[in-house]
Amino acid sequence: MALRVTPGMMNLQMMRNINNNLIRMDKNQNNLSTGMKLNKPSDDPVGITYSLRYRSELSINDQYQKNADAATSWLEYNDTVIGQINDVGQRAYELVVQGTNGTIPQEAMDAITIELKQIYEQMVNLGNSKFNDKYIFNGQFTDQEPYKADIASTQETDTGEIIYKFTEGASLSINITGQDIFGKPTDADNLFGIITRVESAFSTGNQAAALNEMELLKSRLSKINEARSEIGAKTNRVELISSRMSDLELNLTEMQSKTEDADYAETIMKLKQDESVYQASLATSAKIMQISLLDYLR
Repeated sequence: MALRVTPGMMNLQMMRNINNNLIRMDKNQNNLSTGMKLNKPSDDPVGITYSLRYRSELSINDQYQKNADAATSWLEYNDTVIGQINDVGQRAYELVVQGTNGTIPQEAMDAITIELKQIYEQMVNLGNSKFNDKYIFNGQFTDQEPYKADIASTQETDTGEIIYKFTEGASLSINITGQDIFGKPTDADNLFGIITRVESAFSTGNQAAALNEMELLKSRLSKINEARSEIGAKTNRVELISSRMSDLELNLTEMQSKTEDADYAETIMKLKQDESVYQASLATSAKIMQISLLDYLR
């Protein structure tokens, strides 16, 4: 038995087809205007899963990159300050060499004593250096001044580490404590103690006592250079980590783009095809809608 196709059925199917064509064209128009092929989860349930994963990983990577930038700035500032401490220490060493010359008069030693006092004060100021309003040589107690001028040689700094995390398995201590630079109060080569003793020796004309401090001062300057080398090694490691995170960001962004972004050329082509199909369906429906009851009876 043949199936009878009524005008109502034809009209219903016609409206359904026109609506489908319009929905398809609207989707491509939306993709073109947003520049994305994933505008809602139903567009691609599998793709939206990958998209959310890429977004999460990019967010985490961005925070790690900020940590690396902050650590680099901290380390570079530490390197600058330690370099200044080394320069001032080298000047102190030159004065000790000059002052222990057996032919130097007391007036010259008095002049050296005055300069050593200035060097001592400069060392204390450098020991109290701050970065972003944080003392860099007092371990985790970055809000507390590590040294006071009158008792610097007897003060201990905090030895706690400031650790930055860069990836899930990569963390690094970025700080150098004051005791690593100036020495502990019990160290014979405590820098503040050496300068104080040399200053006292020269003020009394005791060249022999000042001469005994030369090797200790040389030892301390060597340790300062070792600390600076450690800072340099940490800076290089952070830069390598930062470079790897930049590469990872590019990779994740590219994969996210492939998952989310619309292909403009392809989308425009599909939109033009959909427009043609939609216009054709409207033209066809217009002819069908013109059929009247008289046409049907005839």
